[in-house]
Amino acid sequence: MTVREALRAFQFVPDPTPPMQTTDDIAAIRDIGIMAHIDAGKTTTTERVLFYTGVSHRIGEVHDGAAVMDYMPQEQERGITITAAATTCFWRGHRINVIDTPGHVDFTVEVERSLRVLDGAIAVFDAVHGVEPQSETVWRQADRYRVPRICFVNKMDRVGASLERTVEMLVSRLGAHPLVVQIPIGVESAFEGVIDVLTLETLHWTDDLGTQLVRAPLGESHPLHDDALLAREALVEALAEVDDEVMGVFLEAGSGGVGLDLLRAGLRRATIASVGVPVFCGSALKNRGVQPLLDAVVDFLPSPLDVPPIQAVRKSDGQLIERHPSPDEPFLALAFKVLHDPHRGPLVFFRVYSGQVRLKDALQNVTKDRKERPIKLLQVHANKTQEIEEVGVGNIAAAVGLRFAATGDTLVLAKDAEVLLAGMQIPEPVIFRAIEAKSTADQPALTEALERLQREDPSFKIRADPDSGQTLMGGMGELHLEVMVDRILREYKISASVGKPQVAYRESCASSVTRVMEYDREIGNKRHFARLVMTVGPRPRGSENNFENSLPAAKSRNEPPKLLPEMVAAAREGVMDAFTRGPTLGYPVVDVEVRLTDGAFVEGDSSAASFRAAASMGMMAALEEAGPVLLEPSMKVEVIVPEDYTGHVVSDLNGRRGRVLGMEPRGHFQVIDAEVPLAEMVGYATALRSATQGRATYTMRFSHYTEVPHDVEQDIVRRVRGY
Repeated sequence: MTVREALRAFQFVPDPTPPMQTTDDIAAIRDIGIMAHIDAGKTTTTERVLFYTGVSHRIGEVHDGAAVMDYMPQEQERGITITAAATTCFWRGHRINVIDTPGHVDFTVEVERSLRVLDGAIAVFDAVHGVEPQSETVWRQADRYRVPRICFVNKMDRVGASLERTVEMLVSRLGAHPLVVQIPIGVESAFEGVIDVLTLETLHWTDDLGTQLVRAPLGESHPLHDDALLAREALVEALAEVDDEVMGVFLEAGSGGVGLDLLRAGLRRATIASVGVPVFCGSALKNRGVQPLLDAVVDFLPSPLDVPPIQAVRKSDGQLIERHPSPDEPFLALAFKVLHDPHRGPLVFFRVYSGQVRLKDALQNVTKDRKERPIKLLQVHANKTQEIEEVGVGNIAAAVGLRFAATGDTLVLAKDAEVLLAGMQIPEPVIFRAIEAKSTADQPALTEALERLQREDPSFKIRADPDSGQTLMGGMGELHLEVMVDRILREYKISASVGKPQVAYRESCASSVTRVMEYDREIGNKRHFARLVMTVGPRPRGSENNFENSLPAAKSRNEPPKLLPEMVAAAREGVMDAFTRGPTLGYPVVDVEVRLTDGAFVEGDSSAASFRAAASMGMMAALEEAGPVLLEPSMKVEVIVPEDYTGHVVSDLNGRRGRVLGMEPRGHFQVIDAEVPLAEMVGYATALRSATQGRATYTMRFSHYTEVPHDVEQDIVRRVRGY
């Protein structure tokens, strides 16, 4: 019997294109993502999922550059996931739509937009390193979108692996409530299987490919029998803390009185409510533990019917409405990703929340207020597609022919009422590089390529430098921009010159000033007058800008207002316009409070335009008076370094204006937590490799903006201004 035949012998694979969608069909859908820190084993786990569900005929390995889900040349060469890849597989009669997300912080927007449309997620953790920095980032993203999760502690066969330590870190670093469902049989090189704490069975895989899973009752003579009983009791107690039904039985009959069915039902309720996270373990690379993880996806993660109805705003009157996951309700979908196909044009990935869409249905892009019409609907499997006739509730698909749709756009049928879904939080770039074509003839092609890449990746920004006239690419890190430049060279065949990385600074103010802003000019034989009194001052870091109308109220109904509403609105627009360009180096202004305290207008001589000009010009002068300060992005850095090199690495971080926050041992390594200005981290990867003979690794993510020291600020100003 072939492997393929063996797989089909122990699982049911339904027809991937059912003719009509029913409630049972929707209940059998799982929209999940696989998320984790870089190198925790997300893509390796996904490859096993595809193999055991019969989608792939062989296991693709990341380290061989043969992973199905890492199909981009840049992914295969670097051994990392760069873009979120979607696929569909089937397990136990359930349709599982899977998105494999990147782990590198530079591509965090891929996680952000994937979680926005998913109903559940598998969080993969490295059993050696536990909860790592990017694990925290993606966990918080899942919290923000209220995505239920299950945890898979991977790499149990590695030296230093520890399920207990990882579970402790889930509590201490993530504030999670872990529900440990499996414990390992052996660890490190002795890892051979797991014990199912729910059923008190041992699970062993008897072949190298992991297709032959053998379950056996846990006998009393088994060396881990007592540990398993303690683990089951701990599971029941932990579940009772968050589930009332389990608590009731537990109080009456103890942990032994909680039966298997109640335990499973309680785990499902706790997971869907996001009050607990079931924890599984295994080794994806050694093909151990993936089938029980698939069972957990079916048993514990929600279907579209289990999550609250999606809320949208009706565009006609601004009223909040709910759409339920039913094929009978109007079609509503969210576009969450755009990929440019060289032959078919843009592929727009979307998730359907209600109703269904058929091929060539007339659509309305509510966000862009544009008509759209798909010419093809596609079921996506990584970089391969299959044409389909319709897409129903809970499913993820791609459309060809949507000319205007971008990430975060709402799609409805043109005949239905227009409703708008909430968009996504797209992070601002923290680093820029100048780019220009090597020949004038290639410049139009480069401009088109940059625009396409910007449409694909909303965290990749293009802007023109007003001083130098250069085109600047903005991104989330050096690697992000390196990949974009590589794509321009390979996919678009354009040779380009790229400048050195430039940090995305921000500007603010240090003190408060009150300024009278008066605009009185004659333009075209007509007087234009506006008078404003505004107080400008700093706000706490990270609190954003704020404009407050503090004009005194009229003392009586007959007393005219200080300013008309349209004049106040124009003043607000002028202030916000001034925030786009600071007085020191022209970077955006952040964390500033503006209070409008007084004003005056002259009937016939004052207009919204004059108040807009007064506010904008006056704000620029006020920011100069208020002690302008330059802010720089500060990064949270984690360095894992052999003990012998710890002192050198700490000294180097201090020399980069870093602040070491703490250190903790991890086997023969030290984990150093620090905050370092991004400007000092350019080229750090090469320096770290050189200083530690290639044995240390590091990760960093954006933390916050902080004030640049005065002497450093003067150097930056001299360098940028060229004197």
